[in-house]
Amino acid sequence: MPLRLVQTNIKAVDARALGHFWSEALGWSAYTPGVTTYVGPPGGLVWPDPVVLGIDIVPVPEPKPATKNQLHLDLATTSVTHQTELVARLRALGAAPVDVGQGDVPWTVLADPEGNEFCVLEPREVYRDTGPVAAVVVDCADPRAMARFWGEATDWTLHEVTDDKAALRSAGGGGPYLEFLRTPGAKTVPDRTHLDLLPHPGDDKTAEVDRLRALGATDLDVGQGDVPWTCLADPEGHEFCVLALP
Repeated sequence: MPLRLVQTNIKAVDARALGHFWSEALGWSAYTPGVTTYVGPPGGLVWPDPVVLGIDIVPVPEPKPATKNQLHLDLATTSVTHQTELVARLRALGAAPVDVGQGDVPWTVLADPEGNEFCVLEPREVYRDTGPVAAVVVDCADPRAMARFWGEATDWTLHEVTDDKAALRSAGGGGPYLEFLRTPGAKTVPDRTHLDLLPHPGDDKTAEVDRLRALGATDLDVGQGDVPWTCLADPEGHEFCVLALP
């Protein structure tokens, strides 16, 4: 059975501080049940959340390299005024403007306090019901091929596919989109950000990992050692993890 997308994983030198930033940015709450800091909707920790993709922030000793992440978040806004106010609030929280070659565009590109790039979008009708995170965006060379892999790997539905962009969304219709954008430049270093997947209750994690390998995923050693999750890379080398059922 296809896997569930459950969270975006971000590495950070100060996971608690970055968790505070993202909880304030999204109007969510930060929870620290263990080593990592999880950012999700307020009202108590629910994991996996049935609708949203949470953010799991993992402490690491090394700061982010200067290389741009190939996975980033797009934040939704409801009006031009909301966009302006959100950008100002995020900058007050510690975000900084960043130039990734975007040129003159209606959205604003920022970096969080640890340098992870994200965008604050102008209001778009397609994102009216996503919540604060409009999309998780992945740079890639072939959006069509990436849509095929991730569409078969997960239980998400294809909404749009062209040579330049592909978009998937949860079959339930809630939460953010997962988008693949054709972007020049090959992936050269591990990202600070990646996606985490989880089997459905009763499914066999080992069988699911084997299925992903058959779809084109490859095993990945990032120094994880003996852990209950499995690190893989998709056909274009983007890291992701298949978590063990709780």
